[in-house]
Amino acid sequence: TMADSMDIDDSLYSRQRYVLGDSAMQQMAQSAVFLSGMGALGVEIAKNIVLAGVKAVTLHDCKRCEVWDLGTNFFIREEDVHSQKKRVEAVHSRVAELNPYVQVSVSTDVLDDSTDLSFLKRYQCVVLTETKLSLQKRINHFCHSQQPPIKFIGCDVFGICSRVFCDFGEAFEVSDPTGEEPKELFIQNISQGNPGVVMCMDSRTHGLQTGQSVCFKEINGMTELNGTTHQVTVLSPYSFAIGDTSSFQAFAHGGIFRLVKTPKTFNFEMMEQQLCDPRLLTPDFSKPEVPLQLHTIMLALDAFQEQHARLPSIGCLQDAELLLKFTEEISRTLKNTVSFELVRCVSRCARGCLPPLAAAVGGIASQEVLKALTGKFSPLQQWFYLDAIEVVQPLQYLPAEEFAPRGDRYDALRACIGESMCLKLHKFRVFMVGCGAIGCEMLKNLALLGVGLSRHSGEICITDPDLIEKSNLNRQFLFRPQHIQRPKSTTAAAATLEINPEMQIDAHLNKVRNNSLLDSGTMGTKGHTEIIVPYLTESYNSHRDPPEEEIPFCTLKSFPAVIEHTIQWARDKFESAFSHKPSMYNMFWQSHSSAQDVLQRMMAGESMEGSFQVIKLLSRRPTHLDHCLALARLKFDKYFKRKALQLLHSFPLDTRLKDGSLFWQSPKRPPSPIEFDLNDPLHFSFVVSAARLFADIYNIPYSEEVKRIFNTSIWVSKLEVPEYRPAEKVSTDETVKKPDQLKMTVSSEEEREAISQLQEAISSNSVTPERLCMTPLFFEKDDDTNGHMDFVASASALRAQMYAIEAADRLQTKRIAGKIIPAIATSTAAVAGLVSMELIKVAGDYGFELFKNCFFNLAIPVMVLTETAQVKRTQIRDDISFSIWDRWTIFGHEDFTLSDFMSAVKEEYGIEPTMVVHGVKMLYVPVMPGHNKRLKLTMHKLIKPSAGRKYVDLTVSFAPEVDGDEDLPGPPVRYYFRLVRDEHCS
Repeated sequence: TMADSMDIDDSLYSRQRYVLGDSAMQQMAQSAVFLSGMGALGVEIAKNIVLAGVKAVTLHDCKRCEVWDLGTNFFIREEDVHSQKKRVEAVHSRVAELNPYVQVSVSTDVLDDSTDLSFLKRYQCVVLTETKLSLQKRINHFCHSQQPPIKFIGCDVFGICSRVFCDFGEAFEVSDPTGEEPKELFIQNISQGNPGVVMCMDSRTHGLQTGQSVCFKEINGMTELNGTTHQVTVLSPYSFAIGDTSSFQAFAHGGIFRLVKTPKTFNFEMMEQQLCDPRLLTPDFSKPEVPLQLHTIMLALDAFQEQHARLPSIGCLQDAELLLKFTEEISRTLKNTVSFELVRCVSRCARGCLPPLAAAVGGIASQEVLKALTGKFSPLQQWFYLDAIEVVQPLQYLPAEEFAPRGDRYDALRACIGESMCLKLHKFRVFMVGCGAIGCEMLKNLALLGVGLSRHSGEICITDPDLIEKSNLNRQFLFRPQHIQRPKSTTAAAATLEINPEMQIDAHLNKVRNNSLLDSGTMGTKGHTEIIVPYLTESYNSHRDPPEEEIPFCTLKSFPAVIEHTIQWARDKFESAFSHKPSMYNMFWQSHSSAQDVLQRMMAGESMEGSFQVIKLLSRRPTHLDHCLALARLKFDKYFKRKALQLLHSFPLDTRLKDGSLFWQSPKRPPSPIEFDLNDPLHFSFVVSAARLFADIYNIPYSEEVKRIFNTSIWVSKLEVPEYRPAEKVSTDETVKKPDQLKMTVSSEEEREAISQLQEAISSNSVTPERLCMTPLFFEKDDDTNGHMDFVASASALRAQMYAIEAADRLQTKRIAGKIIPAIATSTAAVAGLVSMELIKVAGDYGFELFKNCFFNLAIPVMVLTETAQVKRTQIRDDISFSIWDRWTIFGHEDFTLSDFMSAVKEEYGIEPTMVVHGVKMLYVPVMPGHNKRLKLTMHKLIKPSAGRKYVDLTVSFAPEVDGDEDLPGPPVRYYFRLVRDEHCS
């Protein structure tokens, strides 16, 4: 199809390609979306799907800009309000410039109960926001009955509650329900029997579920299984059954299995049927009854609107009573109950808007649009309700005038949280680390919330050392092509001030260790938010991410088993040859005054670190491009021919271990040497890219003539590649030390050689300042013209070929080599919206029980909101306890003794320490000989602080309550050497 031949602009879309995959991206690029309603939610969805790269979007809306819109729609400006522009015309150009590949058009036609809907047939997906329910039902019915059905999404935000509804037709085909990368796992054994049982190697868990299918390859012995697919029955985390294997040959060794993705069909009902018997997603299990209650109340809101042609008035009790009547009627049909308190909250806020809630829902709804167009990931079935009840819970008894409009940009927000809370946000001071994808989205939320206004002495301080790259533009929506190579922080600050000119933003380019209060992150369609409040919640370090698995050194060096190993090897080769060696070379010549001086010191028998390697580089330093090509050609043989010959010489294919098993069996793969072939594009690519990088580090002008030189066979025939003779002993023992740990024990032979090479270089006048300088390269994955990825991709592919490992394409190689984290705007927008809702609670000093942490995966889709974990307190005595947030403080003076310190702790905190430790040094441990004499010594004498040290942090412990128990730890105690009651001890 045309889809497959379409090119994807990797420089823009690379991070998103890793989330959606190419076929989904190509389907999007052929799809058109109709999106109605340019309020808070509509503009969010427009932003996200235009960034994602659909073919065309029509924005539909009939309203004109009002002051109110400035606080809810980040693409409407003050001049649009003054000139009474139509909302859709105001946002059109700003949405369109987010992505040059997307055609954005506008419509201001009336869309109502009498509109002929046939114009919708040219769209693959229809999204309605700010549309009354009766019209949503009519349009949904039309979409559902088309062949093929037009995918329908209805979503709304009323103040503090929101909903998303999806109907993708009766049989919606999903190619990849989870988006998880299928892992390849090694097989330990397969039994002959009915059923045959597969065991994983190294007690690795297979992660399969009964009913899934796996395919097999590279099995020795039971070869009948290779290339076949079988349904599994899970027996344990490490084993599963696959059906009858009793007639097969016995399993010998080896083999890999992989989960086979099975497509899934989803069935949807129309909104009409779904109203009375809704299928709901439950995001917060601490209140599982709420989604159905919100379903009821939001239907009541629609009934209220139908009858009164308006939403309930802000803070009007009669309207709340009316809404309650509607709610009670509907809940009789749905057989559920709804509290008046919730109805009153919804009624009071319904006209308002909480921008972060719109952002969170907009991210979720946009991901559903992409699912509708591509069949990638599991769609939402069929309703999702998200609320911000906790944000308004403490505010419900405030007087009505708190929430009344004042004719400014914050009216929609004020309707939800009241004037006093608005003021707290205006005065709030925020420090934000990073202005990347989440950073941009956060700034948008802060701008709409009016956080950090200059006239209230509020401030937002942002810092980010990075410059803008083209690949950022796909989700860092404050940046445009003209900003590429400008600093992120200052550019983001300027763009944020366009959304809200009243803010005070201070932008820096510093690197910072992030110990934020509101932490969040995304990976592909997954996202998390974590809120950390000093003294109340667990600290940021309480549950860090697990460390990355290190690939063992010998696996990388000699026994790669999977493509990740060859990619990492190629990446390491790049690092050592083109970055580490040139840096070391430069450092050596910077720290030694001249070559003459180095020679004299070596002749005097002085050993100088790195001198042999450096002199070797100097004496063999290439000066022309063809030298670089010769060097690259020798590297080819060294890496892809000699390495294999050497290994096979040391361990012939029939080598057996002490227990009689084969040396070369899974996961070890025997290498086969590769003979250089000029006509093989992969061989050619390796030599040309390596030569080019050598030219770069040796400062040799590089031009396209490389290929010309290379193509002349004269050059190839001139190049003498010495015949290879394997070395006798080679150790590839698992315990081989890494090279940097090997002590350079050097024979005098090497020393003599280095001296004569250096003498030769000096006498031939080849030691010039230029020749004592190299240019280290820093791996840059996103620039396709620099040859870095060419080298890594070709080197990895050749090594994979040598070990018969299935190759990866350039895209996969780039992701692994560049440690790229897959990313997409939908997740980012959702995460930032969720964090910003917590930020309101922080600014309002809310109680601990109202905070929420969140984890979601939009692919499945699942969202889990949980209460934050309360910090653990350690009891020392009934009335004395501490947490990780506590620190005790003692002020001393010149003559303050250890004994005084102990008494001071008792005096101040009610308990005397039994042990005092400073770092690794024990100051006072009663059982240690001589320690009792220390009680009379001054703290100064014991600790010996360096000049200017104002304080030290000491570790103390206390006697247990019951004799014979362990000593009890205490909080850190900060001891000040003299009384300095200044800002340091606040």
